[in-house]
Amino acid sequence: MDQRFNWRLPRILRRWILRSRPGVVLLAGYGLYMLLGWALLALPIASDNGLAPMDSLFLAVSAVSTTGLVTVDPGSSLTPLGEGMLLVLFQVGGLGYLTIGSFAMLAINDRLGPVRTRVTRFAFSMPRDARVAPFIRTVVLFALTCETLGTLSLWPLFALEGVEAPFWKALFHAVSAFCTAGFSLFPDSLEGFRGSLGVNLVISALSLAGAMGFLVAWDGWLRLTQPGYRIGFTTRVILGATALMIVVGTVLTGFADAGLAKLPFAERWLAASFQAMSAATTVGFNSYPIGALSLAPLLGLIVLMSIGASPSGTGGGLKTTTVASMIGIIRSVTHQRPDVRFLGRRIPDRRASMAAASCGYFAVMLAIALGLLALSDAQLGFDALVFEAVSAVGTVGLSTGVTAELSSTGKIVVMILMTAGRVGILAFAIATALPERNSATYEDDELLL
Repeated sequence: MDQRFNWRLPRILRRWILRSRPGVVLLAGYGLYMLLGWALLALPIASDNGLAPMDSLFLAVSAVSTTGLVTVDPGSSLTPLGEGMLLVLFQVGGLGYLTIGSFAMLAINDRLGPVRTRVTRFAFSMPRDARVAPFIRTVVLFALTCETLGTLSLWPLFALEGVEAPFWKALFHAVSAFCTAGFSLFPDSLEGFRGSLGVNLVISALSLAGAMGFLVAWDGWLRLTQPGYRIGFTTRVILGATALMIVVGTVLTGFADAGLAKLPFAERWLAASFQAMSAATTVGFNSYPIGALSLAPLLGLIVLMSIGASPSGTGGGLKTTTVASMIGIIRSVTHQRPDVRFLGRRIPDRRASMAAASCGYFAVMLAIALGLLALSDAQLGFDALVFEAVSAVGTVGLSTGVTAELSSTGKIVVMILMTAGRVGILAFAIATALPERNSATYEDDELLL
């Protein structure tokens, strides 16, 4: 009886995966890793004095979603083994559990099954004619190369600053930066390195490499290896949008905050540019106390966190391409054009519809979450709750300092937002939507931007 059940279970699971929408499989996979991380971080060997169940669950969800919001300080609460567990969790979350599993399968069998190929295309917003296997190999190689170079660069910089265990902290922060996780082993994130140009540049380079997306890296690789290859329009949009967000965010933060204005000139603008980069890439490190910022720069950071990173990257948010599509829709309506265009390129109607749906779902989900947080944690202040909610759904991890003060209900709301942000706003909507009878269906690659 037991043998028959064990033999049939893989068939049942495979049948469910084949019949389920890719978004459902993606959400279930990340949920499983979050539960596994919860079990690991709850072990006595993972922390010095033991974590409360809610804290270990929150930490696991935040790690797998690569958010970085914490209710306890990882550097002082976790053992070295617990820190290693945390690193593995946000590495899996950053690259995607499908990427790591697919890479292992390619190493063993040199091929991917149809189910894994289908869900991987959905997760990375890849077109149907794209070759998944070489893309997966490039993703893993690119990630390991960036993280290795980042570790080797941060190691001597931390050593010169007198940091204890500089190699381990360099490795931890390099992986955290590339995965745009924002976890730090320092109690004040990177505030102690606000004036260190080297640390700021390395962390920023790693964050940008992860946030701009693996498709951009793939495009760049083809440009280098194939003579005559032209960088795609999407890549140019991503590069331009990311640069524009960081420049505008830097100017706003540097000029609008009175506290930053008191810093020495170089340190002031280094801190302003770092915070703009941190919000735009959704990496979530801070070199200046976020709770000390005035309302104007906080609003600017909220906008940057909402837009977020780019498709197929490690960052969250609505994505730069979705916002570009929305700009095209607005211009189309205001100029009374029959089609939607952005920078002279026509955006397919289906893509424009999905961009509008993504923005709409983002607004509705955020409104509901803020309503619940206002009921459960009103004493924390509405501006702090808005910042916390946007940071969670954008998988950013920046906070004004209220995360640990959230009620149990508030923490659950934030965890749901972090999960939705990691799966993807639209993918989460698709995964949680009730199926309709006799409804039209679309190809997987038409559903994401």
